[in-house]
Amino acid sequence: MHRLAHLDRKFVWHPFTQMRDWLKSEPIVIVEGRGPVLRDLRGREYLDANSSIWTNLHGHNHPRINAAIGRQLKRIAHSSALGLANEPASLLAQRLVSLANPQLAGMKRGRGGRNSPGTATLSHFLSDLPASKSLRPLTKVFFSDDGSTSIEVALKLAYEYTRRTRGPKPKPVFLSLAGAYHGDTVGAVSLGHIDLFHRAYAGLTFKTERVMSPYCYRCPFNRAMPERMDARVYRKCNWECVGEVEKKFCAQTKRGRPVAALVVEPLIQGAAGMIPQPPGWLLQVAAIARKNDALLIADEVMTGFGRTGRLSTLNSQLSTPLFACHHESVQPDLLCLAKGMTGGYLPMAATLTTQRIFDAFLGEHHELKTFFHGHSYTGNQLGASAALASLDLLQSAASFRARSRMEQTLADELKVLRTLPAVGDIRQVGLIAGIELVRNWRTRERFGLGERVGARVCEAMARRGVLTRPIGDVIVIMPPFCTTPAQIRRIVTALAEAVEEKAGSVNSSSHI
Repeated sequence: MHRLAHLDRKFVWHPFTQMRDWLKSEPIVIVEGRGPVLRDLRGREYLDANSSIWTNLHGHNHPRINAAIGRQLKRIAHSSALGLANEPASLLAQRLVSLANPQLAGMKRGRGGRNSPGTATLSHFLSDLPASKSLRPLTKVFFSDDGSTSIEVALKLAYEYTRRTRGPKPKPVFLSLAGAYHGDTVGAVSLGHIDLFHRAYAGLTFKTERVMSPYCYRCPFNRAMPERMDARVYRKCNWECVGEVEKKFCAQTKRGRPVAALVVEPLIQGAAGMIPQPPGWLLQVAAIARKNDALLIADEVMTGFGRTGRLSTLNSQLSTPLFACHHESVQPDLLCLAKGMTGGYLPMAATLTTQRIFDAFLGEHHELKTFFHGHSYTGNQLGASAALASLDLLQSAASFRARSRMEQTLADELKVLRTLPAVGDIRQVGLIAGIELVRNWRTRERFGLGERVGARVCEAMARRGVLTRPIGDVIVIMPPFCTTPAQIRRIVTALAEAVEEKAGSVNSSSHI
């Protein structure tokens, strides 16, 4: 065993990892990366099929981001944001505000397509919604360190804003989706509804209300039989998932505990299992929140910065939005960003909010209205410089062409997986894909937890030179934007072979 692998096993405790299993084998030790390729200490190369846990946008070792960090290093690496300002953070805040309000004056509320289920329901929810309430400019940026802290900032702002504008009693209530994961700090964990991650910390957290997630593939209201395509396409329903959200708002009002904020990952839930929302869902639940005078918190830690791809068909007014909520012309009150913000180089996050929320914290010193929250590395100059360079790349014509080509290539290549009996649902939103593995695609029967099918498939992919990490038995494909069509093909081929090898063998043995 290599010395570095030995040191890792001896001293490092890895996140979301059963360390007893980890200690059974020699880990892959990454020492170098370029573009979408990672190299380990033995010289073996791997395609980074999940962008190093959804963070890397433009590939590793990108010369323009390297250069931006190098220039900043010659000036200063970090100075405190407590009582001081700095150049890169100020420029980045201006840039983020500009991107978060695209063509705001011209944004129009979308409508479901001609063949979209529930179009009449969508119109009903939007019919009496004032346009002024749906378009609230995001004008202020609070920097922090990672996705969890960006959510923590949003929660504290929403909580205190609600208390100051609607009275301290009753205590503000937050709604989040079934299967929600918004980070690992205590406030973020309180929003979560994945027992595997959150149950152990129930004694530390505050109670939040759970609402139905639009999981079309396993929705009890979906009357359609399984087909070999994305369940959102062939679903048969009447938007009952939206009705459940409205019921929850009504129930909270009757209890005398109105909702302070609804928290969602727009377009697709990540750690829940890459659960995509059918077109129109986000627009409808945002309208419900507005009608109930609740804030909307958009967790775009994963979905932000171009991950959700080209514009959906709901709204032709916007072009190439970098944030998922803008696909449906939804403007949140608080927008949480992290992961890809620096291109995957450095930990940095931001929470954007409105002037109205900002103003609620203005006052004289003795009034103690200050937002008492902060981080040592808030507005770090190196992170901000990397983020500015990343945004330059994202907004280039070359990047848009590459992302569009990659999105289409991924869609084309994923079709081959539909012939595999263990593939139940293939879900793609832009440059994000989740492939749910099942024992029987006709019945949607799950594999047992102890069978570790998703983990075994990813281990088999690693032997084929492709690295990713499963969410249970959902295989995630989310490569950097620089990944070529040939490399996409290699990723999907490795996945197909691994599924046949591992999931196929489980199915065969189960029928002996």
